[in-house]
Amino acid sequence: MKAIYDVPAPAKLNLFLHITGRRADGYHLLQSVFMLIDWYDTLHFEVRADGQITRSDIGAASADRLPAEDLTVRAAKALQHACGTPLGVHISLEKRIPTQAGMGGGSSDAASCLLALQRLWGVKLPRQNLLEIALKLGSDVPFFLSGGHAWVEGVGELVTPITLPPADFLVVKPPEGLSTPAIFSSASLKRDSETATIQGFAANNPAQIFGFGRNDLQPVAQALCPQIVQSLDWLSAQQLDGRMTGSGSAVFAQLPHSVNVHAQPSGWNVRKCKNLQAHPLESW
Repeated sequence: MKAIYDVPAPAKLNLFLHITGRRADGYHLLQSVFMLIDWYDTLHFEVRADGQITRSDIGAASADRLPAEDLTVRAAKALQHACGTPLGVHISLEKRIPTQAGMGGGSSDAASCLLALQRLWGVKLPRQNLLEIALKLGSDVPFFLSGGHAWVEGVGELVTPITLPPADFLVVKPPEGLSTPAIFSSASLKRDSETATIQGFAANNPAQIFGFGRNDLQPVAQALCPQIVQSLDWLSAQQLDGRMTGSGSAVFAQLPHSVNVHAQPSGWNVRKCKNLQAHPLESW
C-alpha cells in the first residue's frame, strides 16, 4: 500500500456575497470574493488495489461523523470513473472546519481529494474535465481548485484569481448551524443586487477592501438563527465590524493587531485566522 499523509483542505470566507438573479432552473446567480484562511481539515489516503472507495473519521464523536457517501467519497468515485483507474482508496478525514458554517469545509475536502488522488493514482485529467466534476459536486468546489483567492460569479463556475493583502481575522461559529436550502428558498431573500465589478472591488484601498459590499443571505439567516445575531453582537462588543460568511452560521471580522479579545461564550468556536497567499496544494 502507498499513502499520502496530511493533505490539507483550507476553509474560506466570503468577503461579500451578492445575489444578482436567478436562473430558470432555480439556481441563484451570485458574485463574491472567496478568501482562503489557515483553518484546515486534514485528509489521509491509502491506495486500495481492489478498486473500493471507503472513508473513516478521525477523532470525531459519533454525532459529528459524516455520512458514508460524503463529498470526498463522491469526488473519489467521480474521478475514478472519469479516468478509468482500477485502483481504489481509503480516505481518513480529520475534520476541524465546522460544518453548517458557510466556510466551505466539505467543498474544500472534495477539491483536495481530487488533487491528491490524481497524484496518488497516477492520473491527470484535463483541467476543464476536473472543473466539470468539481461543479457537479458543489458550487464552491471549483474555487478550491483555483489555487488562491478568487472573484466568483455565476453559480460558482466563473472563478477569476485575485490577490488580497495579508490580514488577520476573528472567526466565530456559534453552536447552531443552518440549512442552506432553507435560506435560498426564502421569499424574503434579496435576489436583485446590482452587478459589481472586479475593478470596482480592487479600487478600494487596503484598509477598505475587506469591508466591500454585504452578504445578501445574512438577513434571512439571522431570522432563522438568532445565534448569528448574538455572534455579531459579540464581535461588536470587541469593537469589530462583523458579517456572515456564505450561508452561515459563522461570522467574521478583520482583526486589528491591537485588539484584546474578550472571553468567548461557552460552546462557541472562536479562532484567530490569517488569510493565505496561496492554496497549500497550488503547485499540484
